[in-house]
Amino acid sequence: MKKLLFTLLLVNTLTVTADGMQLNISQEQIDKLDIQIAPISVSRLIPKLYAPAKVVIPANHERLISSTQPGVVVQLLANIGDSVEKGQVLAKINSPELVTLQREFLTAGGEFNLADLEYKRDKNLLEEGVIADRRWQETQSKQSSKSVQLDTARQLLNMAGMSPKEIQGLAETRQLSSVLNIHAAISGIVLERLTTVGTRLDIQAPLYRIADLSELWLEINIPQERLNSIHINDLVNIEDTTSTAKISLLGQNVNRENQTILARAIINKNQNQLRAGQNVNVQILQQSSEAGFQVNNTAIAQNNGHYYIFVRNTGGFLVTEVQILGKQDSESLIRAPLSGHEQIAAKGAVALKAVWLKLGEE
Repeated sequence: MKKLLFTLLLVNTLTVTADGMQLNISQEQIDKLDIQIAPISVSRLIPKLYAPAKVVIPANHERLISSTQPGVVVQLLANIGDSVEKGQVLAKINSPELVTLQREFLTAGGEFNLADLEYKRDKNLLEEGVIADRRWQETQSKQSSKSVQLDTARQLLNMAGMSPKEIQGLAETRQLSSVLNIHAAISGIVLERLTTVGTRLDIQAPLYRIADLSELWLEINIPQERLNSIHINDLVNIEDTTSTAKISLLGQNVNRENQTILARAIINKNQNQLRAGQNVNVQILQQSSEAGFQVNNTAIAQNNGHYYIFVRNTGGFLVTEVQILGKQDSESLIRAPLSGHEQIAAKGAVALKAVWLKLGEE
């Protein structure tokens, strides 16, 4: 109230002249009214709304690494936050069941080798006419059966968690080992470690959670009454960062608890400033077909349902009518007959309005 009275008193003592929409005012009077001058910025983005959001990882970029055999954890080789490569060993488990599978694989391999030798021998004998067709058919059948058994034993080892390279090494060395290496299924970052050394695990017990963070999304809660104003491909600015995203999906159901609708946005710029699981505030903007100007709300004066800004010129200020295209919190996007190189009264529009209306009455 004191500031308003001071402004009115100062206005009454000013000696200014008005020529139409021109306010002739000196620099000294501008300083006394505490008017701040600032440039305007050209923009095609219409602010729509602010909303809360959460940074999430796409479901297909995340993997849960589990124990493929029962056993005891003897070593953990990755920690939370570590970067790992696909195929890298993350943990070692002592699993007696693995020895049984390895022995069956070696047995199947030996039987196949014997059947394969008989196959090659009988093939030569058949070509020489020494053996009958019936015996050749029996040899073929036996070799095929042993091949299937070997492939089955190899697949069981693969399902147990042994890599093709490890299985090949077993076939060559024929040395059994109860230590099972657990490998990373994808390249990414370790988000969680879900066990400790010495823990006895059942099959499919979780060990690690790994995520590929090359792509992050935003899940935005849009009030249902504002949904019709939001569209696919709208721009999303993330508060306190230079990160941006683009709306890629609008949900089809309403959250019963807070009556909001989920919107998904794909982060496409500076996502390294964000972390998965982080709660953020975002601003949704829409592209306008015509260029506008972004100004602070304190630069806009209203009179009789019309909006005005005060454009700085050599004599003082030119009162310029504008059209508001969009408003969000402390800023508005306006349309006005400007080039974009002008400076305006960014603060103190109320005082200039008082001067302008007082001169109009006189």
